Amino acid sequence: MIKTHSFHIPVMGIGFTVDTPLKVSHYGIDSVISLTDDVLLEKLRKVYCDKFKIPYYEIAEKNDDCRAKRITSYLDLINNLGKKKFEELKNITIEKSNAVKKYFNMLPNDSTIKQKFERIAAESFDVNAIESWMKNNLSMGSIDVNIMTKLDKENYIEDKKLPVEYNDAHAALRGYANSNLRSSLILSAGINPRLYSYFEQFDDFYANENGEIKKKIVLKVSDYRSALIQGKFFAKKGLWVSEYRVESGLNCGGHAFATDGYLLGPILAAFRDNRKELIQSIHKILIQALINKNRPLPKTELPLKITAQGGVGTAEEHQFLMEHYQLDSVGWGSPFLLVPEVTNVDESTEKLLKESTEKDLYLSNTSPLFVPFNSIKANTKDLAKLSLIDKGKPGSSCPKKYLVSNKEFSEKAICVASRQYQYLKLKELYNAGLSPDELQNKVDRIVDKACICVGLGTSALLVNNLDTRVEGGGVSVCPGPNMAYFSKTMGLKEIIDHIYGRANMITRTDRPNMFIKELKIYIDFLKDKIKGGMDLNANKQEKYLLTFVKNLNKGIDYYYKLFADLKSAFKDTKSGILAELDNSRKTLHILKIEIEALR
Repeated sequence: MIKTHSFHIPVMGIGFTVDTPLKVSHYGIDSVISLTDDVLLEKLRKVYCDKFKIPYYEIAEKNDDCRAKRITSYLDLINNLGKKKFEELKNITIEKSNAVKKYFNMLPNDSTIKQKFERIAAESFDVNAIESWMKNNLSMGSIDVNIMTKLDKENYIEDKKLPVEYNDAHAALRGYANSNLRSSLILSAGINPRLYSYFEQFDDFYANENGEIKKKIVLKVSDYRSALIQGKFFAKKGLWVSEYRVESGLNCGGHAFATDGYLLGPILAAFRDNRKELIQSIHKILIQALINKNRPLPKTELPLKITAQGGVGTAEEHQFLMEHYQLDSVGWGSPFLLVPEVTNVDESTEKLLKESTEKDLYLSNTSPLFVPFNSIKANTKDLAKLSLIDKGKPGSSCPKKYLVSNKEFSEKAICVASRQYQYLKLKELYNAGLSPDELQNKVDRIVDKACICVGLGTSALLVNNLDTRVEGGGVSVCPGPNMAYFSKTMGLKEIIDHIYGRANMITRTDRPNMFIKELKIYIDFLKDKIKGGMDLNANKQEKYLLTFVKNLNKGIDYYYKLFADLKSAFKDTKSGILAELDNSRKTLHILKIEIEALR
């Protein structure tokens, strides 16, 4: 089957794309489901069973291995329903003719399969021949899943800790492995060696002698070195990483895993220039591991995809990424939050997103994971949080406990956004004899943490008219900075036309180039670090900040040469881009002096 689209829809939050594959996979579009919240998956499984008149049998909390079983059941249901929609689309009937037209109209104009269909449809009056051709040539989008590797909470029955395979990420992996999906598992949020080793238990992740892998491993990475290290780690276990999904450290939605000043362009260039070496070096390790395991050896080198996401907003940027960096796909995330056909966004949150500007979108400290988190001012989850603070009852009731990690006050981990933790921590602070300013600063940092593991899924409940008494009605939303430039509700066809340059969904004329936007965000990030001053590890901190400046300057040098040498791409904006690079270089020079003065 030929891949139909050059974009994919990444995972967004917990609930925003939880059923997106059912809405887009029959059109050949790849998308990703979060496996964080098995309670949400179970509720939605009931919704879809009722909708399609399928018998529903509850997998209750008391059931053995309920988390893994819920995930398997939900994924099997979405896969079966998605396949059914796809097969119905390929059966040409009057009722399905509009869906067929939509499938082909959404494809890029230079799509080989689109051109072939138009030629066959024009030349043939034989409906059976056209239907036969479609069945052999149309491909369904991949129903992929995401696991945040660090969300691997230990689980208990009463006070007895369960074996590690019942940890949250391990159970999610098992749930996916036992499903009937043939797709990819995207791993994000860093390395988890224990979880990575658990992959060895499941045959579906190994290649057969024809190089086919039923369930592929995809790593979300921030640089080439990380990809090489993690790829070799898996290869030593006989497992092949089929795709490296490069994400901008700061110009993206959700958690922001900032690099040390490494920018997206130079990172993608490293993947492009070292792609062959990456494949060969890891493949060699893979073959030896398979021999040691007495497993089948693939007859040829296994294929490898390099994809990217974070901040892309125009057809010109999309095409440039695809061609210049030889990518296999580009991820479009935040704009799809304004496409009700595709994502679960409640009305008030959609209104908030449409009206947002740069000043409304910010990098917050609300995540209990202590990782910077992209957020939007006045989101209803934060408003609920502030209301509790005003009432003197800060913190969440922590109904789902997916982000528990702190063992400061108990042997069993609790979440730093929970009422339990914040009560204990604030009590400790008030008895610590701190100055009023220091006390207030520390208190503010404690109560700022929000219950995002619930908030990021609530919108899916609201859209499906499900009960939110346990979760509350507050919605956390985590768009990337690019959201500021999209300001209207869009249909699926409209956003795809925008991606491929057949329409323009951005009304503003002041949107910066995605590379310049990322550079500015990194400079702002650096300014905040400098504003924080030096702590007791001044030497180490100064070295980090100066390395950050050095890497950003290298990135500017790379972009200056890149854009100066371009002949056709970004013709209308090149002079402005070069001017912005000059200004950024001057800003970094001043910041370097400030860093040195901090000593």
